[in-house]
Amino acid sequence: MIPLTFANVGEKVCIKKIKGKDETRRFLGNLGFVENGEIIIVSDNGGNLIVNVKNTRVAISREMANKIIVA
Repeated sequence: MIPLTFANVGEKVCIKKIKGKDETRRFLGNLGFVENGEIIIVSDNGGNLIVNVKNTRVAISREMANKIIVA
């Protein structure tokens, strides 16, 4: 299992865990980042990511992406 920032562009990954405070986990959950959910990395801009989650493109910062553990 690795942080989302280490996944490759175009790769489909499964979310295994979301780290951080309750507020952070709630924020990411509202965007569609839930455990066992699948996401695809669309683009990597210096660590800031654009991902496809639940058929919606979402941009997240490197800091937030490091809190999402995927496999």
